[in-house]
Amino acid sequence: MGPAPSRRSLAGVWLLALGVAPVRASAHAITGSRFDAPIPLPFLLLGAGATVALTAAWLGWTDRVTPPTTDRTLLTVPAAVVGTLRTALSLGFLLCVVAALLLGVVGSQAPAESFAVVFTWAVWFRGLAIVAILVGNPWALLSPWRTVYEGLAWVEGDTVSLLSREPPFGAWPATVGFLCLFGAVENLTNVPLVPRLTSAVLAAYALAMTGGAVLFGPAWLRRADPLGAFYRLFGTVAPLRVRRADSGYAIEARFPWTGALSPLNGPALVVLAVAMVYVVSFDGFANTGAFQTVLFRVREATGLGPTALLVVFGVGFVGFLATFWLGCRLSDRLGAVAGDAGEARRAFAPTLLPIAAAYEIAHNYPYVARSLGQSLEIALDPLLPGLGPIRPLGWLPLPAFWGSQVLLVVLGHVVAVVAAHFVAVRRYGTVTDARRAHAPLVVLMVGYTVLSLWIISQPVLA
Repeated sequence: MGPAPSRRSLAGVWLLALGVAPVRASAHAITGSRFDAPIPLPFLLLGAGATVALTAAWLGWTDRVTPPTTDRTLLTVPAAVVGTLRTALSLGFLLCVVAALLLGVVGSQAPAESFAVVFTWAVWFRGLAIVAILVGNPWALLSPWRTVYEGLAWVEGDTVSLLSREPPFGAWPATVGFLCLFGAVENLTNVPLVPRLTSAVLAAYALAMTGGAVLFGPAWLRRADPLGAFYRLFGTVAPLRVRRADSGYAIEARFPWTGALSPLNGPALVVLAVAMVYVVSFDGFANTGAFQTVLFRVREATGLGPTALLVVFGVGFVGFLATFWLGCRLSDRLGAVAGDAGEARRAFAPTLLPIAAAYEIAHNYPYVARSLGQSLEIALDPLLPGLGPIRPLGWLPLPAFWGSQVLLVVLGHVVAVVAAHFVAVRRYGTVTDARRAHAPLVVLMVGYTVLSLWIISQPVLA
């Protein structure tokens, strides 16, 4: 944003105050824990919302119409080194996936001792999401389905594509797959705690991806893979990116809003961007006592029993989509743009990604770190019996942990506001029109900031 030193200092004071003043804490990996802070929760929520709103207000009153987007090359890696590394990592990851498939069936059925459970849901699904947010999409390098497909193509000596045509439905298979995998299976069932069911999910996923690739070619993996689309969208807001250069591959640093300025390609990816925000929020909310109260009341009112959980999830997601749809329509109305409403949604949907990324890290980094330690324990146990627990975050005090969550959430929303402001300038033509049109989305972002911090302030049920 390039604020003057005084403004930068003021922002630092705001964020520091937010980061060290949690009220009641618990986490995905720290169940039932809480602590008191010197300020009431409403003041914390007010400060966080004000930080986001003041950022938008400051941007609206400047004359700058283009964001700072300068990339800086940090390192150039020779192509030969990258090629060797790519082969080693892709084969190594494929072996881990095969091990998860097999050990889920023949290995220990205790969740904490099962490599299939610990590796799949935390280290792989959520861990690689954090990698994508920090350094860019790793899936083109690690995708086991792509590795298997490339092996088949090498054996055939040509591209494998039985139907020889583009896959149907655009990116909708990836979006639906994401909602099924992360929305339904991970959040609404006990599958992530059952090794054999985890292996069954992996087997079905592998069959869908490799089978589709054999039918439609590599285009299927680009469009239909839920994890591929998930990591690719997160990679757009990474502060680092890898770019092909003349002498190899350049690793560049960039502002995190840079990738959020380009429209998404099609409505399926717009829905996916909203789903990425919603699913991680639902995951956090579902672990709280407040959610259990809501669920009990829905069951009591409808008589649906266990199905009520799916209803609550679906209604909440429709609400998130409708709110975003309405915000974009109001922005176009205030910006006096009479074009296709889908264009506004495609333009503003990427600005949700910094929010999803920040909450993804805040909510899941303890879970990923703990599970990575458990994976190492399981892998090393045959070689080093009695090694003892590996706890990567055992040194982290609870107040510092929750303070990091607050800081991440607020920073993610600030980055999103910056991106949305410059998207509005580009779409509506002038800073004045952008300021007016951006207002509905600012209200949504402030509201979601408060909602996110309220969720992480709630004690997690054991």
